[in-house]
Amino acid sequence: MTENPILSVPNVRPSRLGWWRGEGARPAVEADALEAAIQRVGLPVHVVDVDGQLGVAHDGVSTLDANGDGVPEAFPLVGFVPALLPEQLGDPEFLAAHGVRYAYIAGAMANGIASEALVEAMGRAGMLGFFGAGGLGIDRINVAIDRIQASLGELPYGFNLIHSPNEPRREAETVELYLRRGIRLVSAAAYMDLTEPLVRYRLTGIHRDEQDRVIAPNRVVAKVSRVEVARRFFSPPPEAIVRALVEQGALTAGQAELARRIPMADDLTAEADSGGHTDNRPALALLPTMQALRDELQAEFGYSTRLRVGAAGGIATPASAAAAFAMGAAYVLTGTINQACVEAGTSEAVRGMLAEAGQADVTMAPSADMFEMGVKVQVLKRGTMFAIRARKLYELYKAHGCLEEIPAAQRQVLERDYFRESLEEVWQRTRAFFSQRDPQQIERAERDAKHKMALVFRSYLGQASIWANAGEPSRRVDYQVWCGPAMGAFNEWTRGTFLERPERRDVVNVAMNLLFGAAALTRAGWLRTQGVPLSPGAQRFAPRSREELAELIQG
Repeated sequence: MTENPILSVPNVRPSRLGWWRGEGARPAVEADALEAAIQRVGLPVHVVDVDGQLGVAHDGVSTLDANGDGVPEAFPLVGFVPALLPEQLGDPEFLAAHGVRYAYIAGAMANGIASEALVEAMGRAGMLGFFGAGGLGIDRINVAIDRIQASLGELPYGFNLIHSPNEPRREAETVELYLRRGIRLVSAAAYMDLTEPLVRYRLTGIHRDEQDRVIAPNRVVAKVSRVEVARRFFSPPPEAIVRALVEQGALTAGQAELARRIPMADDLTAEADSGGHTDNRPALALLPTMQALRDELQAEFGYSTRLRVGAAGGIATPASAAAAFAMGAAYVLTGTINQACVEAGTSEAVRGMLAEAGQADVTMAPSADMFEMGVKVQVLKRGTMFAIRARKLYELYKAHGCLEEIPAAQRQVLERDYFRESLEEVWQRTRAFFSQRDPQQIERAERDAKHKMALVFRSYLGQASIWANAGEPSRRVDYQVWCGPAMGAFNEWTRGTFLERPERRDVVNVAMNLLFGAAALTRAGWLRTQGVPLSPGAQRFAPRSREELAELIQG
């Protein structure tokens, strides 16, 4: 018998909860027995006192009777946890609403980084993936719709709808495409206020069913980090926008009346410190704030469907996923770590850079889509000069009224190191781009020299992401890689395991390890609150292959 040292620690002895009978079997008392038992999440765990040592069993009968007399041929029960499967984490109503098995979303990283392959893998695994349509043209999004609809059929999937304050026409065209192609679920991201295209999407087709219930066929999962924005998504659509849609003939008066009965979004993701667009909010403060708002507005409007709040930003390890679920998150959403997976629509070069990132290897830089507003995104700083150069461009934009005002020496640096061509040549390419994408931008630039400068500078920021996704070797120093500190935490967790290597990281295996690990660590937490002393190994979960994960359920 291997010595179990845990109960030999002075003053560390859990209280008796009752009695356990093994029907002839004896509990295991090996030093690592409890650690192994906790991680077999498909089986209950009975923890007993065996002559001053911790004993562990999966079978047998436990009786809760803390004050009763001894039971013949029974051991004192000091801890018990039931089986906890990964599909039991999160909100059952979220699972039912979206037809998924697991309360897990792969977020919509823009420019197709959240690719068709990623969305397909998630849907087939019983999870929800959003295609990263942000930054892509309508034709490219249409191609993605063709593939995903043909591949997944009725399995769950969604598409991104990103707020485009500088290109409202693009947002409206994307909504028109989604309505025409029957896209029933969108991830609304980077919104600072509700827009007419978004409201139109949500309300198109709203009706009452045979049971007199209000049915909105188009659903929105909002991703926000500010309470004032969350309030708008958890409230009914703004009446002013609804009236405008009725006047345009996009809605009927009856549909406008029904709009008062539903929120803009049933699901809202509290986005903490993340890659890309972020306010760098701490998850421990943000999630309960959003949950309190949910309860307030649920009571105020009396929705027939209960509002749900999920967690994102920093979800990269079993511990962070377990913490989110313990705090009541309806689901968890990952982003940065998916970019490091083989299905992501980025390059091997970027995946290699991400695999080397630490938690401090990120920084904020001006965003391409909201450059003039000073909005920033969080990016990788290790191995790239993008953030430094992007900040310099914004400084020049703020300091000068037009390209011609930029000092000659600085202009030379821009043309030599940033653009690698003259600013006039950059403008001609930019002009050609927007003549196809949004001609109104060209018209405005010809009237406003400062806007022209903004478009030229935005061309660098926009191409920096394209160079990264394509793995353009001559532009490695300019790669824009959206990245949050979660990447460093993920790398630390996977160090020394098969998931350390970028080519071994697939999005489903990563997700399943986080969910299995969250279940195991939740069970460890339950035992800890019962006073059972745990070894460090019992409070960790190392990455496992899919076959090994399956064994943890089967026992």
